[in-house]
Amino acid sequence: MSKKTKYIFVSGGVMSAVGKGVTSASISLLMKAHGYTVCPIKCENNLNVDFGTINPIEHGDPFLCFDGLEADIDLGNYERFLNQEVGHKNFMTMGQLYSTVINNERKMKYDGEDVEPIPHVVNEIISRIKNAAEESQADFVVIELGGTVGEYENNNGLYYEAARILSFSEQVANVHVTYVPVPPHINEPKTKPAQFGLKALMSMGINPNFIIIRSERPVDKQRKYKFGLKFYVDHKDIFSCENLENVYQVPVHLYNQELDKRLLKYFGITPKKKTLDLSFWEDYSNKLLKKFDKSATIAIVGKYFATGDSSLVDSYYALLEAINHARVFNEMNVTLKFINSDKEETTLLDQLQGVDGIIVPIGWGERGTKGKIKAIKYARENKIPYLGLCYGMQLACVEYARNVLNIKDANSEEIDPKTKNPIIHSIPFNDKYQVIKGEGTSMRLGTFDCVVKKNTLTHEIYSKHSGFKIKNKSVIAERHRHRFEFNNKYREKFEEKGFVFSGTSPDNFFVEFIELPKNDHPFFIATQGHPEYKSSPQEPHPVFIEFLLSASEILQAK
Repeated sequence: MSKKTKYIFVSGGVMSAVGKGVTSASISLLMKAHGYTVCPIKCENNLNVDFGTINPIEHGDPFLCFDGLEADIDLGNYERFLNQEVGHKNFMTMGQLYSTVINNERKMKYDGEDVEPIPHVVNEIISRIKNAAEESQADFVVIELGGTVGEYENNNGLYYEAARILSFSEQVANVHVTYVPVPPHINEPKTKPAQFGLKALMSMGINPNFIIIRSERPVDKQRKYKFGLKFYVDHKDIFSCENLENVYQVPVHLYNQELDKRLLKYFGITPKKKTLDLSFWEDYSNKLLKKFDKSATIAIVGKYFATGDSSLVDSYYALLEAINHARVFNEMNVTLKFINSDKEETTLLDQLQGVDGIIVPIGWGERGTKGKIKAIKYARENKIPYLGLCYGMQLACVEYARNVLNIKDANSEEIDPKTKNPIIHSIPFNDKYQVIKGEGTSMRLGTFDCVVKKNTLTHEIYSKHSGFKIKNKSVIAERHRHRFEFNNKYREKFEEKGFVFSGTSPDNFFVEFIELPKNDHPFFIATQGHPEYKSSPQEPHPVFIEFLLSASEILQAK
C-alpha cells in the first residue's frame, strides 16, 4: 500500500446514538487486524472545550485518557476495541476549534482577514486531522462526525465541509450509518427517514461511498437495492447491522459481510491478509452471554443514574465495561444493583442486604455523599468486599475517620470548605502534578506513577497479574481526574489504628491506594486513580479481577 494516509469519515443519520462510535471502532479494528496502523478521531459539536465539565447524565461517562483529556464516551470504545491509547490528538470539539481560531485572530495570525467559520474553522479542522495522521504515522485515519446530519444544531456542518474539502487532495471514503425503524404496528422496515438523512448528506456535497443500515432486524436485499439506486451506491457497499446482543459482535458481523474488503478495494489496496483471525472477539462476545458456575451481586452506589423518568447507566459506562472484562476473565456471572445514593439514602441499608460486593465510583460535590458514606460503613463493618474509585477512596477515609478514629466532624473540603478536620483537602498548585481548569481551579489529570507498598493486598494483586510498570520498584501507573487529596496531617492517626496506605506517589506526598488489613477485612481497597479507564477486553484490570473474585468467594462462603 502507498504510504499516503487514507481517511474514512463516519457520519450518522435519522437519530443520535445510532452506533457511529461502535461502527468507527469496528472499522478501525478491522483495518488494524489487516496489519495497518489506525488513528481514530472523534469530532464533537459541543462548545465545551472538553467533556470534563459536562454532567454525566447529559452525555454519559466522560472518558479519561492517558494524557488527561476528558473526552466523549466513544474514545473509550476506540481504546477497548483497538487496545491502544488515545488522547488529545484523537478528539476535537467546536469549543476547542472556535477558541483556537479566535485566539489566532487576536494574535493577528490571519493578517487582517475577515475571519469566518468557512474557511477558518474548517481549515483548523483539516489541520488537526492531518496533524494527527502525521503524528501517528497512520495508514488509516477514521473520523467519527458527532451529531446527526441535517440536525437543527448544525455546528457539525463545518465537519462535513472539512470532509468535502479534504477529499479534493486526499483519498477519502464516506461511511454513512443510518437508522431504519420497524414500526411494530406495521412490522415492516420503513426507509423514508433514512432517505431524508441521506439527501441532507448529499446536499452538503458528500455522496456516501458506503451505507450501514441500523435496524431492529436484518435489512433485506430489496431495501439495499432501493438505497443503492437512490443514492448511487453499489448494493455490495450497503451493509445491514441489526441489533446484536453486545457491541463486541459488531466487528465480526461487518467482517462477515466483507466491509473490510470493500473498503480496501475502494482505496485500491490488495489486502495483506485473505482472512482475519477475529476469534478473540467471537469468544469474548460469546462469554458475555454465557452462564457460568461462579456468581456475585455487586452494588454500585452512585448518584448519576436518574434522568427524568429513565435510568441512565451510561454515566458509569467505563466502570460497567471494566466489570464485564473482569467477570469474563474470571468466568463468572455478575448481577449489578444500581443504588441512587441521593434519592434512596433512607432505604439504602435495606437495598444493600444480600449484595456480595460494593463499589462507590467517581462523583463530585456534596449531593449523595451521606448515602455513599453509609454504604462504605456497611461494607467495612459487615466485611463485604469494597472497591472505592476516586471519590470512593476519599469518602472511605472520611468514614474511617468518623467511625473508627472518632473524629466526628471529619469531612472533605469539597463537601464542607470550612470543616475543622479536612481529611480530604485541596492543596497549593504544583505544575508537576496539576493543571489549571476553569477559573483558576487546579486538577490532577492524566497518568501518574504510584509506588505500591510490599506485603499489602494491592501489591499482591498487581504482582499476580503482572500489572507493574516497573516490577523491581513496585511502580504502577493509573489515570487521575480529581481536585482534592488526602491530608497528610492525618496519616499517622490512621496508621496507628492499622489503616494501610498501600500506594503513594513516588515522592510519598500523595496517597494513591488505601486498604484495610486482610485479617480485618477480606477485601477493602480504594484508589485515588481510575483503573476502570485502563481496562479492556484483552487486558482486564487486576483490581477488578480480584474484587469480583473476592465477592464470589464471599457468596460461596455464605
